[in-house]
Amino acid sequence: MRLGHSPDADDAFMFYGVAKDKVTSDKIEFVHVIEDIQSLNKRALGKELEMTAISAHGYLKVQDDYRILASGASMGEGYGPIVVAREKLESLAGRKIGVPGMLTSAYLLLCIYADGFIPVEMPFDEIMPAVANGEIETGLLIHEGQLTYKESGLELLFDIGELWEKETPLPMPLGLNVVRRDISEDLQREILRVHKGSIEYGLSHKDEALEYALEFGRGMKEDVGEKFVLMYVNDYTVDLGGKGKAALEYLFNRAHEKGIIKEQPRLDILEL
Repeated sequence: MRLGHSPDADDAFMFYGVAKDKVTSDKIEFVHVIEDIQSLNKRALGKELEMTAISAHGYLKVQDDYRILASGASMGEGYGPIVVAREKLESLAGRKIGVPGMLTSAYLLLCIYADGFIPVEMPFDEIMPAVANGEIETGLLIHEGQLTYKESGLELLFDIGELWEKETPLPMPLGLNVVRRDISEDLQREILRVHKGSIEYGLSHKDEALEYALEFGRGMKEDVGEKFVLMYVNDYTVDLGGKGKAALEYLFNRAHEKGIIKEQPRLDILEL
């Protein structure tokens, strides 16, 4: 069973229990496919992976082929993607901005909160250096760049997480885990059981799970890595629940209202 996830500390934390056989199954064996989120979004378009991490935005394109797992979501409360530049700017209109992929939730959120910019798709870990050395005017940062941009001498233009929080008390949906529809219902539920168990194991054994997760931290300092992981692995990661589902509905409603998406998806969420 191919399992796609990103080479990021928060995903590594979630999958620690599975990767180290702390949570096992006699029905399935996982083969880990580790790639950046935009690559996983593209794999999902081709139905390549039985289970994968995916952007909430990416789900719009694959809803006919995949179901959302109730466990594994990344949701921010009071924080999220940020937009940075070398100096303060009044507007993004007419300016090039490095983005980590057109299917990422960060890009969808940028389209909701800003207008008139020119997106330039780049690997997420190349955006901050490209802004710092002047290759590109502004950048949309995800992952640990949200915490470390000041070290590169960059200025915060706006924090999408703060804009979202001013609008709604709901968490901001960023990442999901999905399972392919053509797998039997029994196996889908077994995948969810194992995945949820892995997340719960990590949260109840934080020290060892964090030690493993920071191996994927791209040189992050330990305190920064821990803060980053625990920003995005939370109660909604264990189970979306009604509030998590409402947050997804709110995101897609906002995108629909602004004319970014033509129709809202049906939220088919697999629960135990």
